[in-house]
Amino acid sequence: MPVGAIFAGISAITGIAGGIFGASQADQQNQEAKQAYDEQKRLAQEAADKTNEYNKRVFEVDKQNYYNTRSYEWETALRSWQYNQSIQDYNYLQTVKQYGKSVENTRDQLTYNSLAAMQAYESEQSALNELLTEDRFNRQGMLVQQLQNEGKAALGQAGRSRTKALQASIADMGRNAAIMDASLSSSFEQSQRNMMDISMRKYGTDMQTLASMMIQPERPLDIPAPTQTPERIFIEPMEVLPQAIQAPRQQSVFAPLVSGLSSAAGTLAQVDWASIGKQQYKPPK
Repeated sequence: MPVGAIFAGISAITGIAGGIFGASQADQQNQEAKQAYDEQKRLAQEAADKTNEYNKRVFEVDKQNYYNTRSYEWETALRSWQYNQSIQDYNYLQTVKQYGKSVENTRDQLTYNSLAAMQAYESEQSALNELLTEDRFNRQGMLVQQLQNEGKAALGQAGRSRTKALQASIADMGRNAAIMDASLSSSFEQSQRNMMDISMRKYGTDMQTLASMMIQPERPLDIPAPTQTPERIFIEPMEVLPQAIQAPRQQSVFAPLVSGLSSAAGTLAQVDWASIGKQQYKPPK
């Protein structure tokens, strides 16, 4: 066989072997790329699962914290309302007690004012009575003196002189009686003024006493009970999807085989198989 045909055969075999090796190498690279792709997808899914699990736990913890805080704030508001209401009721009761004491003190003061006024009235009336008693004694003494003067005038004198003496005695008695009447009338008027002054002082003291008395307290309105705010609306966290992993490009396994076969076919096509056949064929002699 010619050397060229041998080299062509070797080249064709080499091309086919190269195509087979290339196809095998491409298949191996495809498998490695697929394994790496599957591993990346697994890791991305694992990361997404962990993120979703964490977000769910955070969501549940936030809800629990919210309800714990809401319950605590509500209980605190109720305790504060009850405490403030009890303080208000206590202060009202204390004010009622103070008002009762003020009414008692006012009643006692008014009673004292009445007793003091009665004592003043009695003192003034007693002074007036003493004055009347003294006036009666004075009038009786004046009448006795008048009688004595008239007796003396009747015994010691006669005629016109006795008459003049009697007239003088009567005139003197009249003057004294007029003076006593004027003094008694003045005393009565002064006593009436004193009585009026006592009444006015009592009235003024009573007015001051009543003005200083506390105003009757009124029960305050109850403190409004607390109300809860509307409950918060929760939205569950959106599920996190795995990270998108781009699929690897697959290398063609048949391309190296086709290339190798094409190269082998081209090499073999260049060999002159006809001449080789003639050289090998030897006709019989």
